[in-house]
Amino acid sequence: MSEALVAELFAALDCVVLRRRDDRTFAAVGSPPTWFNHHFLTGDDPANAIRLAEKSAFLTQFIDEAAQLWGGGKPGRLVSAAWSEPAAVSSGYYFQAEALSLPAGAFLVISRCGADIACAMPQWSDLANLRADCDIAELSCSENASQVLAARLEAALALVAHGREDMIAILNQLRIAIVMTDHDGRLTFLSETCQGVLGTCERDVLGRHWREVCPWGEDVKSRLAESFVLPPDQREKLVGSLVAPSGRQYWMEIEVRDDPRDPRRKIFFLYDVTEVHDLRRMLEGQAHFHDLVGKSKSMRAVYQQIQDLARVDTIVLIEGATGTGKELVAHAIHSCSQRKDKPFVAVNCAGLTDSLLGSHLFGHKRGAFTGAIEDQKGVFEEAAGGTVFLDEIGDISNAVQTSMLRVLQEREITRLGEARPRKVDVRIIAATHRDLHTEVEAGRFRMDLLYRIRVARIALPALCERREDIALLASEFLNRSRAATGKRVEGISEPAMGLLLDYAWPGNVRELQSAVEFAVIRSGGPVIQPEDLPPEIARGTPVADVSRANEPEGDERARILSALKSARGNRSVAARMLGFSRSTFYRRLTELGIELE
Repeated sequence: MSEALVAELFAALDCVVLRRRDDRTFAAVGSPPTWFNHHFLTGDDPANAIRLAEKSAFLTQFIDEAAQLWGGGKPGRLVSAAWSEPAAVSSGYYFQAEALSLPAGAFLVISRCGADIACAMPQWSDLANLRADCDIAELSCSENASQVLAARLEAALALVAHGREDMIAILNQLRIAIVMTDHDGRLTFLSETCQGVLGTCERDVLGRHWREVCPWGEDVKSRLAESFVLPPDQREKLVGSLVAPSGRQYWMEIEVRDDPRDPRRKIFFLYDVTEVHDLRRMLEGQAHFHDLVGKSKSMRAVYQQIQDLARVDTIVLIEGATGTGKELVAHAIHSCSQRKDKPFVAVNCAGLTDSLLGSHLFGHKRGAFTGAIEDQKGVFEEAAGGTVFLDEIGDISNAVQTSMLRVLQEREITRLGEARPRKVDVRIIAATHRDLHTEVEAGRFRMDLLYRIRVARIALPALCERREDIALLASEFLNRSRAATGKRVEGISEPAMGLLLDYAWPGNVRELQSAVEFAVIRSGGPVIQPEDLPPEIARGTPVADVSRANEPEGDERARILSALKSARGNRSVAARMLGFSRSTFYRRLTELGIELE
């Protein structure tokens, strides 16, 4: 056979054959292919004195292992696992070496194979079938054919095993907890990070169903199971919490993907978002005070007033428009005070007639009036040691005002139908949406009672005066409505939020809460859209329509100054209240000579 034909055959097989000359030196049979010269030859080696050990660390080890075979003097063969050289990684090529001891001498065969050797047998069942094919070949084929097939099997097994080890090593280095399941939902892999979070060892949970091992709530588990049947691009990340054996609470963002080898198998990626959640909770803590929600400057001032007044046992008057949360402020004062373990009793003074209000507040004796069939304690006695909240105190009659003044001055009440007074120990918190000064001037409210109840005051801002709290309040009401209705409405769209921000809110926080509840009930999807909002908000009633109605007509300067005052100097908010663009608003400020600090 000519040398040219030998070279052509070796080129077709994509391999090189080397004859061993001594322990470290080889000579090529025919002309080596280009890739061999590139990866395994040193620059100053002649073709007939190839020193492979100086070029490849892998071959150095393999040649050392083959030395015993070559020195034994008996026919035999030794096959290496597949490997790749650093310069060949980017091209995706692998190599395989085979040492032969033949009567004609000692040979080293190096073959080049493509990256497909790593994925030709992606599942262990396929590898088992290949091994069975090898067993059949050993029975029906020549010994040489069987050996070649067995060699390729061992190389493939070694490559897959090596690749799996690399994959597991990489997964364990990631700070992401990873769980893999089979098509029945049973665990096949847990990364080291996941084992640390769950406080378990992989060997103790493999083969168990993921529902048994993953300690999330049933709601999260059910939603995860429901997501399995959705297309991958429609699955949403879920957030679940778990308590580790150490006692630390983790918040995990859970993402489920299909195993690319079999869509019935699932891969759970668990991202630790505990720090983000704790930070958000800390920020929300600054925006929440008992049941009050808001982080605007005006609301932070209210929180501070509540804390200051809770330390002293004095009467408090809470002033504010309807729906601003006056009863919530009263509850907060009571909860922060030394009376927090005693009753908190609220009375809506505007909803009762004089006779009913008097009986309700002070109690009555049996037979005091028609229908009084037994003695009855009043609110002040029922709340002994605690707090009485008199809502809309500006609506009570002069007669009841007189009785109320005695309670505040003497700390005693007299039941209807009795003459003997009774001592009471209560704290009184009153609230009104009226201007009590105007009521005094009109003769509808006693001046001495006003001075008695106005020892300390808290003025609640209208919602239009703290627009930066609207998004926060809307989110809070959305969470409450979702829990109450069971509907999975997760958010508010940007256009819908824009309408909420631009609306006048004459009903203040209470109206906003009702609007969000309305939208949740009406919504047909996971996000509230403009058409889900109440009609008056969906129509986009501008804030300016309400603001201008109460301002002097034609006095633009007065309107602008009033809007700036309502917006606490925030020019963007003031412009929106007036219905101006920012550029127009700034131009009018200049034209009217309005200077801002």
